[in-house]
Amino acid sequence: MAKEHKLSIGALAPAFELESTSGKKVSLASLKGKKVVLYFYPRDDTPGCTREACGFRDEFAAVKKAGAVVLGVSKDSLASHAKFRAKYELPFELLADPDNALAKSYGAFGKKIMYGKEVTGTIRSTFLIDESGKLAAIWAPVKVDGHVEKVLAAVRGESAPAPRPAAKKAKKSS
Repeated sequence: MAKEHKLSIGALAPAFELESTSGKKVSLASLKGKKVVLYFYPRDDTPGCTREACGFRDEFAAVKKAGAVVLGVSKDSLASHAKFRAKYELPFELLADPDNALAKSYGAFGKKIMYGKEVTGTIRSTFLIDESGKLAAIWAPVKVDGHVEKVLAAVRGESAPAPRPAAKKAKKSS
């Protein structure tokens, strides 16, 4: 139900400057020359958001080796982010977007279906921004399972990995 995305690949990514868990402001301008994986998630320490964050944590070395920075964004406070980051040993910064201004500028906030009801909130989304500040890839809305692998492939400039085939059932011997 998430509306069609208003940003397009090749467009300049919306600029930002937000407070981070390091205590410093992080801006897109300060990251020019690096690839940026900017992912929006609804809430710290909830099941889907934790799985997604831990996926980026587990692939962080590979993403970094491929020349990218990972930044997670939600409306949660810096105190909440700091607890979440420490609890799951997240090696990347989390940015506080308390009024959802950045999420709105990226189209990552709006109407969605949650537990069968239409609600307004953060639409789980990820953006790969290239070294010149342009959008190289957009995933919205995101399904957590297998997502980080798709992002890593894009950061590396590879095509997305093929889905793994289901295991075949063993034939019964007669």
